[in-house]
Amino acid sequence: MTDAHLTRRTLLRYGAYGAGAAALAGTAASWDRLTGADIPGRDDGSLVVATLGPAYGPEAIRTLTEGFKQVHPDIKLRINAVQAVDWSDFFAKILTQIAAGTAPDLVYVATEGVQLFAQRLGVPLDDWVKRDAEELREYFADVHPSLVESMMYEGSLYQLPVEFNAADMYLNNQVLKRAGADFPAADWTRDDFTGLLRDMKKSSGSQFTPYFWTNRLWGGVVPWLFANDTNLLTESKAPGGGWLWDSFYPAAARQGRGGGFRWTTPQATDARVEEAYDYLASLVQEGLCSRPEGGNGQNLIGVFSTGRVGVTPAGGFWAGGLHLAGMKANGFDVQYFPRWRTQRMQYGAAGYALLRTSKRQEEAWEFIKYAARRDTLTRLFETNQTTPARRSMLTADRYRETGPNHWQVFYDTLDKFPDTGPIPAPPQVAEVEQVLLKHTGTALASRRSVAPALRRMQSDLEKAMERDV
Repeated sequence: MTDAHLTRRTLLRYGAYGAGAAALAGTAASWDRLTGADIPGRDDGSLVVATLGPAYGPEAIRTLTEGFKQVHPDIKLRINAVQAVDWSDFFAKILTQIAAGTAPDLVYVATEGVQLFAQRLGVPLDDWVKRDAEELREYFADVHPSLVESMMYEGSLYQLPVEFNAADMYLNNQVLKRAGADFPAADWTRDDFTGLLRDMKKSSGSQFTPYFWTNRLWGGVVPWLFANDTNLLTESKAPGGGWLWDSFYPAAARQGRGGGFRWTTPQATDARVEEAYDYLASLVQEGLCSRPEGGNGQNLIGVFSTGRVGVTPAGGFWAGGLHLAGMKANGFDVQYFPRWRTQRMQYGAAGYALLRTSKRQEEAWEFIKYAARRDTLTRLFETNQTTPARRSMLTADRYRETGPNHWQVFYDTLDKFPDTGPIPAPPQVAEVEQVLLKHTGTALASRRSVAPALRRMQSDLEKAMERDV
Protein backbone atom coordinates (compact mmCIF):
# COMPACT_ATOMS: atom_id res chain seq x y z
CA MET A 1 0.00 0.00 0.00
CA THR A 2 3.05 2.18 -0.16
CA ASP A 3 6.08 2.14 -2.40
CA ALA A 4 8.71 4.41 -0.85
CA HIS A 5 12.26 4.35 -2.17
CA LEU A 6 15.08 4.53 0.33
CA THR A 7 18.47 5.85 -0.70
CA ARG A 8 21.61 3.86 -0.04
CA ARG A 9 23.04 6.80 1.90
CA THR A 10 19.99 6.94 4.19
CA LEU A 11 20.12 3.23 4.85
CA LEU A 12 23.81 3.26 5.61
CA ARG A 13 23.09 5.54 8.53
CA TYR A 14 20.98 2.82 10.12
CA GLY A 15 24.08 0.71 10.49
CA ALA A 16 24.70 2.49 13.79
CA TYR A 17 22.09 0.10 15.16
CA GLY A 18 24.25 -2.44 16.95
CA ALA A 19 27.66 -3.62 15.86
CA GLY A 20 27.02 -3.21 12.15
CA ALA A 21 28.15 0.40 11.72
CA ALA A 22 31.80 -0.24 10.92
CA ALA A 23 30.97 -3.24 8.77
CA LEU A 24 28.56 -1.21 6.66
CA ALA A 25 31.15 1.48 6.02
CA GLY A 26 33.92 -0.82 4.84
CA THR A 27 32.33 -3.65 2.90
CA ALA A 28 30.86 -2.04 -0.21
CA ALA A 29 32.88 -4.35 -2.42
CA SER A 30 31.41 -7.49 -0.90
CA TRP A 31 27.67 -6.76 -0.87
CA ASP A 32 26.81 -9.90 -2.80
CA ARG A 33 28.60 -12.20 -0.39
CA LEU A 34 27.26 -10.37 2.66
CA THR A 35 23.67 -10.58 1.56
CA GLY A 36 23.70 -13.84 -0.33
CA ALA A 37 22.93 -12.13 -3.64
CA ASP A 38 25.43 -14.41 -5.33
CA ILE A 39 23.49 -17.54 -4.34
CA PRO A 40 21.80 -19.13 -7.40
CA GLY A 41 18.04 -18.70 -7.33
CA ARG A 42 18.22 -15.94 -4.76
CA ASP A 43 15.75 -13.72 -6.61
CA ASP A 44 13.29 -16.41 -7.60
CA GLY A 45 10.05 -14.49 -7.12
CA SER A 46 9.54 -15.73 -3.57
CA LEU A 47 8.04 -13.80 -0.70
CA VAL A 48 11.07 -13.47 1.59
CA VAL A 49 10.73 -13.42 5.36
CA ALA A 50 13.75 -12.69 7.56
CA THR A 51 13.79 -14.06 11.11
CA LEU A 52 16.29 -14.15 13.95
CA GLY A 53 18.22 -17.38 13.40
CA PRO A 54 18.53 -18.74 16.96
CA ALA A 55 14.78 -18.38 17.48
CA TYR A 56 13.84 -20.11 14.22
CA GLY A 57 15.45 -23.46 13.65
CA PRO A 58 14.77 -25.82 10.74
CA GLU A 59 11.66 -27.25 12.41
CA ALA A 60 10.07 -23.84 12.86
CA ILE A 61 10.88 -22.83 9.30
CA ARG A 62 9.35 -26.06 8.00
CA THR A 63 6.22 -25.50 10.11
CA LEU A 64 5.71 -22.03 8.66
CA THR A 65 6.51 -22.80 5.04
CA GLU A 66 4.53 -26.04 4.76
CA GLY A 67 1.51 -24.62 6.57
CA PHE A 68 1.50 -21.43 4.51
CA LYS A 69 1.76 -23.42 1.28
CA GLN A 70 -1.39 -25.34 2.16
CA VAL A 71 -3.33 -22.11 2.63
CA HIS A 72 -1.68 -20.16 -0.21
CA PRO A 73 -0.28 -22.62 -2.79
CA ASP A 74 0.07 -19.76 -5.27
CA ILE A 75 2.54 -17.81 -3.11
CA LYS A 76 6.16 -18.91 -3.11
CA LEU A 77 7.67 -18.45 0.37
CA ARG A 78 11.25 -18.40 1.56
CA ILE A 79 12.24 -17.88 5.18
CA ASN A 80 15.77 -16.71 5.88
CA ALA A 81 16.94 -17.41 9.42
CA VAL A 82 19.62 -14.75 9.92
CA GLN A 83 22.26 -15.83 12.42
CA ALA A 84 22.83 -13.01 14.92
CA VAL A 85 23.98 -12.56 18.50
CA ASP A 86 20.98 -10.49 19.58
CA TRP A 87 18.27 -8.19 18.22
CA SER A 88 20.70 -5.30 17.61
CA ASP A 89 23.00 -7.53 15.59
CA PHE A 90 20.03 -8.96 13.69
CA PHE A 91 18.67 -5.52 12.79
CA ALA A 92 22.12 -4.39 11.64
CA LYS A 93 22.31 -7.36 9.26
CA ILE A 94 18.82 -6.67 7.90
CA LEU A 95 19.74 -3.04 7.29
CA THR A 96 22.84 -4.21 5.44
CA GLN A 97 20.65 -6.31 3.16
CA ILE A 98 18.31 -3.39 2.51
CA ALA A 99 21.24 -1.12 1.65
CA ALA A 100 22.53 -3.77 -0.72
CA GLY A 101 19.24 -3.94 -2.59
CA THR A 102 18.41 -7.50 -1.45
CA ALA A 103 15.87 -6.59 1.20
CA PRO A 104 13.41 -9.19 2.49
CA ASP A 105 9.71 -8.44 2.24
CA LEU A 106 9.03 -9.06 5.91
CA VAL A 107 11.21 -8.88 9.00
CA TYR A 108 10.52 -10.40 12.39
CA VAL A 109 10.87 -7.40 14.71
CA ALA A 110 10.82 -7.24 18.51
CA THR A 111 9.84 -4.24 20.63
CA GLU A 112 13.46 -3.06 20.48
CA GLY A 113 13.05 -2.31 16.77
CA VAL A 114 9.34 -1.56 16.30
CA GLN A 115 9.68 2.23 16.23
CA LEU A 116 12.97 2.18 14.32
CA PHE A 117 11.35 0.17 11.50
CA ALA A 118 8.03 2.02 11.69
CA GLN A 119 9.62 5.45 11.41
CA ARG A 120 11.83 4.78 8.41
CA LEU A 121 11.26 1.37 6.88
CA GLY A 122 7.86 -0.08 7.68
CA VAL A 123 4.44 -0.02 6.06
CA PRO A 124 1.41 0.75 8.26
CA LEU A 125 -1.12 -2.09 8.21
CA ASP A 126 -4.15 0.14 8.87
CA ASP A 127 -5.88 -0.18 5.49
CA TRP A 128 -5.52 -3.96 5.38
CA VAL A 129 -6.76 -4.31 8.95
CA LYS A 130 -9.82 -2.20 8.14
CA ARG A 131 -10.46 -4.15 4.95
CA ASP A 132 -10.19 -7.56 6.62
CA ALA A 133 -11.78 -6.53 9.92
CA GLU A 134 -14.21 -9.44 10.11
CA GLU A 135 -11.44 -11.96 9.50
CA LEU A 136 -9.31 -10.36 12.21
CA ARG A 137 -12.00 -9.92 14.85
CA GLU A 138 -11.22 -13.27 16.46
CA TYR A 139 -7.50 -12.43 16.58
CA PHE A 140 -7.91 -9.13 18.40
CA ALA A 141 -10.39 -10.67 20.85
CA ASP A 142 -7.65 -13.13 21.80
CA VAL A 143 -4.77 -10.61 22.16
CA HIS A 144 -4.30 -8.12 24.97
CA PRO A 145 -4.64 -4.50 23.80
CA SER A 146 -1.33 -3.51 25.41
CA LEU A 147 0.53 -5.85 23.06
CA VAL A 148 -1.25 -4.34 20.07
CA GLU A 149 -0.57 -0.80 21.29
CA SER A 150 3.14 -1.60 21.57
CA MET A 151 3.14 -2.34 17.83
CA MET A 152 1.63 1.06 16.98
CA TYR A 153 3.55 4.18 16.07
CA GLU A 154 2.01 7.64 15.83
CA GLY A 155 -1.52 6.31 15.37
CA SER A 156 -0.83 3.47 12.92
CA LEU A 157 -0.39 -0.25 13.44
CA TYR A 158 2.81 -1.75 12.02
CA GLN A 159 2.76 -5.35 13.27
CA LEU A 160 0.41 -8.00 14.62
CA PRO A 161 2.03 -9.30 17.82
CA VAL A 162 2.51 -13.06 17.83
CA GLU A 163 4.55 -13.47 21.03
CA PHE A 164 5.69 -11.57 24.11
CA ASN A 165 7.60 -12.06 27.35
CA ALA A 166 7.03 -10.14 30.56
CA ALA A 167 9.75 -9.91 33.20
CA ASP A 168 8.25 -12.07 35.95
CA MET A 169 10.23 -13.61 38.84
CA TYR A 170 11.38 -17.24 38.60
CA LEU A 171 12.13 -19.00 41.89
CA ASN A 172 14.09 -22.21 42.42
CA ASN A 173 11.89 -24.49 44.57
CA GLN A 174 14.90 -26.38 45.94
CA VAL A 175 16.37 -23.13 47.22
CA LEU A 176 13.03 -22.05 48.71
CA LYS A 177 12.79 -25.33 50.60
CA ARG A 178 16.38 -25.05 51.82
CA ALA A 179 15.61 -21.56 53.18
CA GLY A 180 12.41 -22.76 54.85
CA ALA A 181 10.53 -20.14 52.84
CA ASP A 182 7.05 -20.28 51.38
CA PHE A 183 6.27 -19.47 47.78
CA PRO A 184 5.60 -15.69 47.74
CA ALA A 185 2.11 -14.27 47.45
CA ALA A 186 1.02 -12.51 44.27
CA ASP A 187 1.03 -9.16 46.06
CA TRP A 188 4.46 -9.55 47.65
CA THR A 189 6.44 -6.37 48.17
CA ARG A 190 9.98 -5.21 47.59
CA ASP A 191 10.62 -5.71 51.31
CA ASP A 192 9.26 -9.27 51.11
CA PHE A 193 11.64 -9.84 48.23
CA THR A 194 14.62 -8.51 50.18
CA GLY A 195 13.74 -10.67 53.18
CA LEU A 196 13.50 -13.77 50.98
CA LEU A 197 16.95 -13.09 49.55
CA ARG A 198 18.38 -12.81 53.06
CA ASP A 199 16.80 -16.11 54.08
CA MET A 200 18.21 -17.78 50.98
CA LYS A 201 21.70 -16.41 51.66
CA LYS A 202 21.71 -17.62 55.28
CA SER A 203 20.80 -21.17 54.27
CA SER A 204 23.25 -21.54 51.37
CA GLY A 205 26.98 -21.73 50.79
CA SER A 206 29.47 -19.14 49.61
CA GLN A 207 29.06 -20.10 45.94
CA PHE A 208 25.35 -19.21 46.05
CA THR A 209 23.83 -15.98 44.68
CA PRO A 210 20.28 -15.22 45.88
CA TYR A 211 19.40 -12.84 43.03
CA PHE A 212 21.02 -12.82 39.59
CA TRP A 213 20.06 -10.58 36.70
CA THR A 214 21.39 -9.58 33.32
CA ASN A 215 22.36 -6.04 32.31
CA ARG A 216 20.16 -5.31 29.32
CA LEU A 217 17.11 -3.25 28.38
CA TRP A 218 14.63 -6.08 28.90
CA GLY A 219 14.60 -7.59 32.39
CA GLY A 220 17.56 -5.60 33.70
CA VAL A 221 17.08 -2.48 35.77
CA VAL A 222 13.93 -1.43 33.87
CA PRO A 223 11.49 -3.67 35.85
CA TRP A 224 12.67 -2.00 39.05
CA LEU A 225 12.10 1.42 37.49
CA PHE A 226 8.55 0.39 36.53
CA ALA A 227 7.92 -0.98 40.03
CA ASN A 228 9.06 2.35 41.49
CA ASP A 229 6.63 4.18 39.21
CA THR A 230 9.21 5.70 36.89
CA ASN A 231 11.00 5.02 33.61
CA LEU A 232 14.29 5.71 31.87
CA LEU A 233 12.60 8.12 29.43
CA THR A 234 9.43 10.15 29.89
CA GLU A 235 6.55 7.98 28.70
CA SER A 236 3.34 9.17 27.04
CA LYS A 237 0.87 8.06 24.38
CA ALA A 238 0.64 9.27 20.79
CA PRO A 239 -2.81 10.48 19.72
CA GLY A 240 -4.95 8.42 17.40
CA GLY A 241 -5.60 4.72 17.17
CA GLY A 242 -9.34 5.11 17.69
CA TRP A 243 -9.97 3.44 14.34
CA LEU A 244 -8.57 0.20 15.82
CA TRP A 245 -9.76 0.38 19.43
CA ASP A 246 -13.33 1.29 18.53
CA SER A 247 -13.50 -1.53 15.98
CA PHE A 248 -12.05 -4.43 17.96
CA TYR A 249 -12.07 -3.80 21.71
CA PRO A 250 -14.86 -3.18 24.24
CA ALA A 251 -14.95 0.12 26.10
CA ALA A 252 -13.22 -1.16 29.24
CA ALA A 253 -10.31 -2.67 27.26
CA ARG A 254 -9.72 0.40 25.09
CA GLN A 255 -9.85 2.92 27.91
CA GLY A 256 -6.65 4.95 28.03
CA ARG A 257 -5.30 3.49 24.79
CA GLY A 258 -3.77 5.71 22.15
CA GLY A 259 -1.76 5.61 18.95
CA GLY A 260 1.31 3.95 20.40
CA PHE A 261 3.90 4.73 23.05
CA ARG A 262 6.21 7.73 23.04
CA TRP A 263 9.48 7.80 24.95
CA THR A 264 11.08 11.22 24.91
CA THR A 265 12.91 13.19 27.63
CA PRO A 266 15.63 11.29 29.52
CA GLN A 267 15.12 11.25 33.29
CA ALA A 268 18.06 9.26 34.66
CA THR A 269 18.56 11.80 37.44
CA ASP A 270 14.95 11.58 38.61
CA ALA A 271 14.77 10.84 42.36
CA ARG A 272 12.88 7.58 41.81
CA VAL A 273 15.36 6.35 39.24
CA GLU A 274 18.17 7.04 41.70
CA GLU A 275 16.16 5.30 44.42
CA ALA A 276 15.82 2.16 42.27
CA TYR A 277 19.54 2.09 41.52
CA ASP A 278 20.38 2.69 45.17
CA TYR A 279 18.22 -0.28 46.15
CA LEU A 280 19.99 -2.56 43.68
CA ALA A 281 23.38 -1.26 44.84
CA SER A 282 22.37 -2.08 48.42
CA LEU A 283 21.59 -5.67 47.37
CA VAL A 284 25.03 -5.94 45.76
CA GLN A 285 26.68 -4.46 48.86
CA GLU A 286 24.89 -6.95 51.13
CA GLY A 287 25.88 -9.88 48.95
CA LEU A 288 22.27 -10.62 47.99
CA CYS A 289 22.83 -10.23 44.26
CA SER A 290 25.69 -10.06 41.82
CA ARG A 291 26.62 -7.00 39.84
CA PRO A 292 24.72 -7.37 36.56
CA GLU A 293 26.40 -9.20 33.73
CA GLY A 294 25.85 -8.58 30.04
CA GLY A 295 24.41 -11.09 27.61
CA ASN A 296 21.03 -12.51 26.69
CA GLY A 297 20.39 -14.45 29.90
CA GLN A 298 21.22 -17.89 28.54
CA ASN A 299 24.15 -18.09 30.96
CA LEU A 300 21.62 -18.02 33.79
CA ILE A 301 19.97 -21.32 32.91
CA GLY A 302 22.86 -23.45 34.16
CA VAL A 303 23.38 -21.67 37.49
CA PHE A 304 19.65 -21.45 38.19
CA SER A 305 18.85 -25.07 37.31
CA THR A 306 21.64 -26.36 39.57
CA GLY A 307 20.52 -24.30 42.58
CA ARG A 308 23.37 -21.77 42.58
CA VAL A 309 20.87 -18.94 42.02
CA GLY A 310 17.59 -18.57 43.87
CA VAL A 311 15.63 -15.90 42.00
CA THR A 312 15.91 -14.26 38.58
CA PRO A 313 13.63 -12.24 36.28
CA ALA A 314 12.59 -14.04 33.11
CA GLY A 315 9.59 -14.53 30.83
CA GLY A 316 7.59 -17.47 29.56
CA PHE A 317 10.51 -18.44 27.32
CA TRP A 318 12.33 -19.78 30.37
CA ALA A 319 9.75 -22.51 30.96
CA GLY A 320 10.95 -24.20 27.78
CA GLY A 321 14.59 -23.31 28.40
CA LEU A 322 14.71 -24.80 31.88
CA HIS A 323 12.89 -27.92 30.69
CA LEU A 324 15.45 -28.42 27.93
CA ALA A 325 18.20 -27.95 30.55
CA GLY A 326 16.78 -30.96 32.41
CA MET A 327 14.91 -29.16 35.16
CA LYS A 328 11.72 -30.89 36.33
CA ALA A 329 8.40 -29.10 36.12
CA ASN A 330 8.18 -28.95 39.91
CA GLY A 331 11.78 -27.70 40.28
CA PHE A 332 10.89 -24.06 39.73
CA ASP A 333 7.94 -21.71 39.75
CA VAL A 334 7.08 -18.16 38.71
CA GLN A 335 5.47 -15.18 40.40
CA TYR A 336 4.75 -11.58 39.46
CA PHE A 337 7.49 -9.01 39.89
CA PRO A 338 7.24 -7.65 43.47
CA ARG A 339 5.34 -4.49 44.29
CA TRP A 340 7.09 -1.25 45.24
CA ARG A 341 5.23 2.00 44.64
CA THR A 342 3.33 0.12 41.94
CA GLN A 343 3.24 -3.41 40.59
CA ARG A 344 3.45 -2.30 36.99
CA MET A 345 5.57 -4.74 34.99
CA GLN A 346 7.39 -4.64 31.66
CA TYR A 347 7.42 -6.84 28.58
CA GLY A 348 8.79 -7.12 25.07
CA ALA A 349 6.76 -8.38 22.12
CA ALA A 350 7.42 -9.36 18.50
CA GLY A 351 5.72 -9.66 15.13
CA TYR A 352 6.34 -9.28 11.40
CA ALA A 353 7.06 -5.85 9.91
CA LEU A 354 6.37 -5.22 6.21
CA LEU A 355 9.10 -3.23 4.46
CA ARG A 356 8.31 -0.36 2.12
CA THR A 357 10.76 -1.74 -0.41
CA SER A 358 8.65 -4.91 -0.85
CA LYS A 359 7.02 -5.42 -4.24
CA ARG A 360 4.83 -8.21 -2.83
CA GLN A 361 2.88 -6.35 -0.19
CA GLU A 362 -0.46 -8.10 -0.68
CA GLU A 363 1.23 -11.49 -0.39
CA ALA A 364 3.14 -10.25 2.64
CA TRP A 365 -0.10 -9.23 4.34
CA GLU A 366 -1.47 -12.73 3.79
CA PHE A 367 1.61 -14.14 5.54
CA ILE A 368 1.20 -11.71 8.45
CA LYS A 369 -2.36 -12.95 8.96
CA TYR A 370 -1.33 -16.58 8.59
CA ALA A 371 1.50 -16.19 11.11
CA ALA A 372 -0.90 -14.75 13.69
CA ARG A 373 -3.42 -17.61 13.42
CA ARG A 374 -3.95 -19.72 16.49
CA ASP A 375 -3.26 -23.03 14.72
CA THR A 376 -0.01 -21.62 13.29
CA LEU A 377 1.23 -20.40 16.66
CA THR A 378 0.19 -23.63 18.38
CA ARG A 379 2.47 -25.62 16.08
CA LEU A 380 5.25 -23.04 16.21
CA PHE A 381 5.44 -22.58 19.99
CA GLU A 382 4.83 -26.12 21.21
CA THR A 383 8.10 -26.25 23.19
CA ASN A 384 7.19 -23.16 25.30
CA GLN A 385 10.16 -21.19 23.99
CA THR A 386 8.10 -17.99 24.39
CA THR A 387 4.72 -16.69 25.57
CA PRO A 388 2.09 -16.72 22.80
CA ALA A 389 0.35 -13.40 22.22
CA ARG A 390 -2.92 -15.31 22.04
CA ARG A 391 -4.46 -15.63 25.49
CA SER A 392 -6.37 -18.81 24.60
CA MET A 393 -3.13 -20.72 24.02
CA LEU A 394 -2.07 -20.51 27.67
CA THR A 395 -3.58 -23.64 29.19
CA ALA A 396 -2.69 -26.16 31.90
CA ASP A 397 -2.03 -28.74 29.21
CA ARG A 398 0.56 -26.51 27.53
CA TYR A 399 2.63 -26.28 30.74
CA ARG A 400 1.96 -29.74 32.16
CA GLU A 401 5.29 -31.17 31.01
CA THR A 402 7.53 -28.11 31.27
CA GLY A 403 6.00 -26.28 34.25
CA PRO A 404 5.78 -23.93 36.03
CA ASN A 405 2.88 -24.54 38.40
CA HIS A 406 1.80 -20.89 38.31
CA TRP A 407 1.86 -20.65 34.52
CA GLN A 408 -1.18 -18.33 34.62
CA VAL A 409 1.20 -15.57 35.74
CA PHE A 410 2.53 -15.20 32.20
CA TYR A 411 -0.66 -13.77 30.67
CA ASP A 412 -2.14 -12.46 33.91
CA THR A 413 0.81 -10.05 34.04
CA LEU A 414 -1.17 -8.26 31.33
CA ASP A 415 -4.74 -9.17 32.24
CA LYS A 416 -4.50 -8.42 35.96
CA PHE A 417 -2.09 -5.49 35.63
CA PRO A 418 -3.41 -3.54 32.62
CA ASP A 419 -0.85 -0.76 33.07
CA THR A 420 1.99 -3.20 32.37
CA GLY A 421 3.84 -1.81 29.37
CA PRO A 422 6.67 -2.33 26.89
CA ILE A 423 10.32 -1.60 27.55
CA PRO A 424 11.27 1.97 26.53
CA ALA A 425 12.30 1.61 22.88
CA PRO A 426 12.24 4.84 20.85
CA PRO A 427 13.70 4.92 17.33
CA GLN A 428 17.08 5.74 18.97
CA VAL A 429 16.85 2.56 21.06
CA ALA A 430 20.28 1.22 20.06
CA GLU A 431 22.13 4.18 21.51
CA VAL A 432 19.76 4.40 24.48
CA GLU A 433 20.46 0.79 25.35
CA GLN A 434 24.22 1.20 25.02
CA VAL A 435 24.13 4.18 27.39
CA LEU A 436 21.97 2.28 29.86
CA LEU A 437 24.24 -0.77 29.92
CA LYS A 438 27.43 1.26 30.21
CA HIS A 439 26.36 3.41 33.13
CA THR A 440 24.36 0.75 34.98
CA GLY A 441 27.51 -1.28 35.46
CA THR A 442 29.33 1.77 36.82
CA ALA A 443 26.43 2.89 39.02
CA LEU A 444 26.30 -0.40 40.89
CA ALA A 445 29.98 -0.48 41.78
CA SER A 446 28.97 1.01 45.14
CA ARG A 447 26.15 3.08 46.60
CA ARG A 448 28.36 6.16 46.34
CA SER A 449 28.70 5.53 42.61
CA VAL A 450 24.97 5.76 41.89
CA ALA A 451 24.39 9.53 41.70
CA PRO A 452 27.48 10.47 39.62
CA ALA A 453 26.90 7.55 37.23
CA LEU A 454 23.29 8.59 36.69
CA ARG A 455 24.36 12.16 35.97
CA ARG A 456 26.68 10.88 33.25
CA MET A 457 23.90 8.60 31.99
CA GLN A 458 21.55 11.58 31.78
CA SER A 459 24.04 13.57 29.70
CA ASP A 460 24.65 10.67 27.30
CA LEU A 461 20.94 9.90 26.99
CA GLU A 462 20.20 13.52 26.10
CA LYS A 463 22.78 13.35 23.31
CA ALA A 464 21.40 10.01 22.08
CA MET A 465 17.80 11.26 21.97
CA GLU A 466 18.81 14.39 20.06
CA ARG A 467 20.23 12.35 17.20
CA ASP A 468 18.14 11.51 14.18
CA VAL A 469 18.11 7.81 13.32
